[in-house]
Amino acid sequence: MPSLQEQYDDAMFAFSTGDYDGSIAGLKNILAQESEHFDAQLALGMAYYRKGDYAAAIAEGHKAEKLCPQEQLVHTNLSLFYMKSGDKKTAEHHGLQARIASWRTDKTPPGQKPQSDSELEMAKPAMPAVKPPEKFPDMPWKKKT
Repeated sequence: MPSLQEQYDDAMFAFSTGDYDGSIAGLKNILAQESEHFDAQLALGMAYYRKGDYAAAIAEGHKAEKLCPQEQLVHTNLSLFYMKSGDKKTAEHHGLQARIASWRTDKTPPGQKPQSDSELEMAKPAMPAVKPPEKFPDMPWKKKT
């Protein structure tokens, strides 16, 4: 029997290839074994959304919200699900909750640049030293007086 991680990887592979029914079946199997598997619950809502079943996506999104109520991605997904289902007011509510959740994770004082993870930061090449020219070329477009 494959581990939960292997099952999750298989379900996400099915999701990435557009096999949403296969992904839903795999994610439901994971949740039957471990009902607190947050990533599987979150992905299940998105699989229903991609399939076009917005009511099921909303239901699964709220289950993920119960597991992790402060998670930004949960509220972002719910906002998307509600917007597609036509409930703009609830979509805006979850959009605001997602924004608030993002503020909770950002611990930098106002006015300061947020710290970046040095391992994830792009390599920045050193700027080459530029020597200014000694004499600038003539400017033929200027009129001589």
